[in-house]
Amino acid sequence: MDERVFTERGELVLRRRAGHFELISNGVFLMDTRSGESERVLVRAALAVAPPGPRLLIGGLGVGFSLAEAVHTDAAEIVVVEIEPAVVRWHHGVLRQFSEGALDDPRVRVVTADLAAWFTGTSDRFDVICLDVDNGPGWTVFDHNTGLYRAAGLAMLRDHLRPGGVLAVWSASAEPGFEATLTRTIGPVRTVRVPVERGEPDVVYVASCAG
Repeated sequence: MDERVFTERGELVLRRRAGHFELISNGVFLMDTRSGESERVLVRAALAVAPPGPRLLIGGLGVGFSLAEAVHTDAAEIVVVEIEPAVVRWHHGVLRQFSEGALDDPRVRVVTADLAAWFTGTSDRFDVICLDVDNGPGWTVFDHNTGLYRAAGLAMLRDHLRPGGVLAVWSASAEPGFEATLTRTIGPVRTVRVPVERGEPDVVYVASCAG
């Protein structure tokens, strides 16, 4: 049975299929609950090079795998910025098992907002930012999210990192041009490829700022 909502960005569908859930925006597949390994790697790889007890921001709640991974770490604070209120609501219901009830963790704060707009209105800085918006830099569902992956957007993210901070970016495919821009804008990049059942691997880019 599908759950369907209509937002300022169009139609958002949570579809149940063969015991799993899929998130679909305006007919475009975003993600599902079948694996989640690369979303967990996004957090693990970033925290592996972060200071102890970091302030962590996750851009995009999705089906919750990144947040579920984050609450099993030593992160002192976890801020999740998710644009769709319906997605947050689903994590109090049918998607709760996939985020492992992480919204109840006292370290977790959920902000319902557009990520870029929220950043322009806050002076908060983080040790780690994990970005998983749309399907990554090479496949944005909404045109305005493209800016997050360009030099100006990455510079904005850099300005919200503490010295020595880490920016990790999830991508549905390898994007050499983006990797080069990330290196120039943030710092040295480690690339992690995560095999998937079909097609090219998912890719996680981990960029470290100078101390």
